[in-house]
Amino acid sequence: MQAEPEVAVLRYGHRPGRDDRMTTHVGLTARALGADRVVFPGNAGQSAETVEDITGRFGGPFAVEMTDALDAFIRDWEGVVVHLTMYGERVQDVEDDVRAAHETDPILVVVGGEKVPFEVYEAADYNVGVTNQPHSEVAGLAVFLDRLFEGRELEREWADADRRVIPKATGKRVVDPDAADGE
Repeated sequence: MQAEPEVAVLRYGHRPGRDDRMTTHVGLTARALGADRVVFPGNAGQSAETVEDITGRFGGPFAVEMTDALDAFIRDWEGVVVHLTMYGERVQDVEDDVRAAHETDPILVVVGGEKVPFEVYEAADYNVGVTNQPHSEVAGLAVFLDRLFEGRELEREWADADRRVIPKATGKRVVDPDAADGE
C-alpha cells in the first residue's frame, strides 16, 4: 500500500508577542490532526521549539521547519495549494475535489496570521472558507483536516512517544508506552 502524498501546513505571518500562542496552536493542530509537517515564519522560533518538544514527548513523525521566504515557499510548492480564509469557497463544496487531488498530489494548507496579501489568494488552487464567518484559524484548520482525512486522523498511532494518553471518561492517565506494565 502506497502512502498518501504529503500534507504540509504553512503559517503565513506571525506577529511576535501577539500571535505566539495562536501560531503554536496551528502547529499543534496540524500535528494532531494528520499533517506531516508545519512551516513557520522565521520569526516564530518559540512556536517551533514548542511543537518540536511536544512531538518529542508525544510522538511523531512530524517535522517542523522555518522559512523567511513564505511567498517563495508557496510559489515553489509542487502540488495543490489550499488557502484557508473566511472569504473562500465553502469547505463542504470543495472537499471532494481537494480530497481527489490529494490522492496523487501533496497539499500545502496556508493558514494566515495577519492580513494575507492578494497574491496568496491568486497563488492558491483553492481558497477555502469554514463557515465564511470570523473565527479562529486553528478551528478552520482543524475542520479542514478532518474533512480532508474523513476522520482517519483520529485513529492515528504515534511512534517514538515518551508519553501516551490513555482515554478516560474522567481524570487523566498518561503512561510511558515502553514500560512493561504501561506505567
